[in-house]
Amino acid sequence: MKKILYTITFISIFGLFTSCDDKLEIDPLYAQDADNFFNTPEDYQRALIGAYDLLQTSYLTQWIGEIASDNAIAGGESVNDTRGLHEIETMTHGGVNEELRSVLRYNYAGITRVNYIFENQEKIDFEGKDQILAEAYFLRAYYYFELTKFFGAVPLIIDRRIGIEEATSIERAAASDIYSQIEADLISSHEVLDWSNPVKGRVTKGAALALLGKVYLYQDKFTEAAEIFDRVIDEGPYGLVEVNTSEDFAALFSVNEEGNQESVFEIQYTGLEGGSYDCFVCLEGNVAVGFHGIRQYSGPIYGDGNSYNLPTQDLYDEFDPSDIRRNGTILDIEAFATSNPSVSYAVGGGGHTGYFNNKYIKRSAELGLPDNDLTSPVNYRVIRFADVLLMAAEAHNRKSGANDALAQSYLNQVRQRAGMPAISASGQSLTAAIWKERRLELSGEGYRFWDLVRTGQAAAQIDGFESNKNELFPIPQTEIDLAGGTWDQNQGY
Repeated sequence: MKKILYTITFISIFGLFTSCDDKLEIDPLYAQDADNFFNTPEDYQRALIGAYDLLQTSYLTQWIGEIASDNAIAGGESVNDTRGLHEIETMTHGGVNEELRSVLRYNYAGITRVNYIFENQEKIDFEGKDQILAEAYFLRAYYYFELTKFFGAVPLIIDRRIGIEEATSIERAAASDIYSQIEADLISSHEVLDWSNPVKGRVTKGAALALLGKVYLYQDKFTEAAEIFDRVIDEGPYGLVEVNTSEDFAALFSVNEEGNQESVFEIQYTGLEGGSYDCFVCLEGNVAVGFHGIRQYSGPIYGDGNSYNLPTQDLYDEFDPSDIRRNGTILDIEAFATSNPSVSYAVGGGGHTGYFNNKYIKRSAELGLPDNDLTSPVNYRVIRFADVLLMAAEAHNRKSGANDALAQSYLNQVRQRAGMPAISASGQSLTAAIWKERRLELSGEGYRFWDLVRTGQAAAQIDGFESNKNELFPIPQTEIDLAGGTWDQNQGY
């Protein structure tokens, strides 16, 4: 998606960043502003594209969701290479952390762009406006869900932009209030959207329903979640892609498999536009993939990269050796080099486990324009059908009046695809089996930390994790200062 530029007034806490003008296609200077925009249907479409654009900062969720958990370490050139990730890995992060500040700023930038649309939704009428608004509802829900997962209570601004005076005095809303707004937005979204969308990358009914089910699950609303997930499974066009080898499983995350029947929602990337290290938010490529690459690599299949987000031995050992997902998910570089004598690589000073994220890793057949660390065309699969099945299994198992038979059915569909035997457990044993299966099926995709937090397992599984503190990340201190110092920091920081 090409970036567009339009005038929006907001300060740092609500998404201030300087767009890279040399990477933008913009109108003549001063040709448009907030007062003379939204005069044609095309203006609404352009504004919606601008709201979608902030999804492309997903690399932060991919990294932090794994590195903060027991699945991965930060890696990189040294402990000072993206220092904030190393602090998150060791649970020593505080209010001064560039990665966490970026999470807050980028998601509020997305919200501001969505609110700009809703602020002007009555300006003109035209066929298809309801579709644009439905997609905008989804995007606002997604951005607020990301913020609430990370920070809990945050300011809630709906259908409008705010001025500087209000931005420096606005209070944080309770997480429960934000979740209510997320639910309302997703209900408004899925009631309008169809199961398919002719425009690649645009959201669908299935995406809105699946995200709504996930939002319910994160609040332990298991009955509501089960009902929504059943709709996605029974009414949607989705299914598991058949795989027979670890290579087949890894290929599910390739460019060639984008938008397959297992994809419920994925963020689009392109390798046809360059960028720089000075402005990751300006990029159209998937930064995570290039940065996951093997340091100073030479050899077949893969490309060299920056050795970030390295899987742990603990994760590797969690897999049954016969599980095709193990090697599909995790590249054992030493074993690979042994079987390919031409391979050479370097070890980064930021840590080395011997493993790499084989789902999202730079491959020689999928390189973007130079610098190809920044221009991977590989899409981020935000919600896969396998994830929906496992969330549905958990919801049915944990709801009042549990339906363990249906939960087993959903769980075993995922296991059967991986060549693993069926599970016949029930009750809490089934719950534990579902949680373990989520780690096996979804590792490397950015979900693990929040799965551990929402299920109460984090303190037992994450080294350095402090209960009643690390469930949330700290509000960036700079943003507290910009808000006039009226916000309390999250507990324990």
